[in-house]
Amino acid sequence: MIQIKNISKSYKKGTKVIKNINLEIKDGEIFGFLGPNGAGKTTTIKMMTGILNIDEGDILVDGKSITEQPIEAKKQIGFVSDNPDMFLKLKGIEYLNFIADIYEITKQTRDKKIEELTKEFGIYEVLNDKIQSYSHGMRQKIVIVSVLLHNPKNWILDEPLTGLDPEAAFHLKNKMREHARAGNSVFFSTHILEIAEKMCDRIGIINHGKLIFVGTHEEMKKELKENASLEELFMEITKRNEENN
Repeated sequence: MIQIKNISKSYKKGTKVIKNINLEIKDGEIFGFLGPNGAGKTTTIKMMTGILNIDEGDILVDGKSITEQPIEAKKQIGFVSDNPDMFLKLKGIEYLNFIADIYEITKQTRDKKIEELTKEFGIYEVLNDKIQSYSHGMRQKIVIVSVLLHNPKNWILDEPLTGLDPEAAFHLKNKMREHARAGNSVFFSTHILEIAEKMCDRIGIINHGKLIFVGTHEEMKKELKENASLEELFMEITKRNEENN
């Protein structure tokens, strides 16, 4: 479970870019986080993962404060960034062993999981190549494998399907469902509203740094328009919000 408690973030000259967000991502659910470009999605995610400091409020990961107990909180998080261009000088296997070392995964367990997951995602044959030689999609795959390797309770995925081929996207979506069914939480940011509509148990929409909707697709339809797609409802909600700003 992830509890976001009245968080705010300001950049230049004290202007708030995240404005008093309160949100709870429950165990056993896939939560979709949606919003236009520049709405505050990535800033929120960076605060959830401890990459950015929180100016006001706090975030609890399974009861551990990301500000006061950052190491304990981060151990409960698996994070897939929207930018997989990291550790490019390492070979794929070196990167995965580095992650396994951080999370104290035994050699026997890591060897088995690395082989299993990299074969599933189609990158087993390139593990001895440097990550800088990988395509964007392959870099995305190895970051995903590194998260699955230590199997944290709470997944935070920022545009994780970008660059993935259809087979890899299929495997990841299945693993997201399995993870939630096992009583864990999946926080999922995406621009692909058709996927959010099919996969997410609840949805949050952010615009101009404020949460403007939290609920299910069905609740959204009752509030706005029956028989409408998530894409149509998203456009209507954000349009109304723009008119009121």
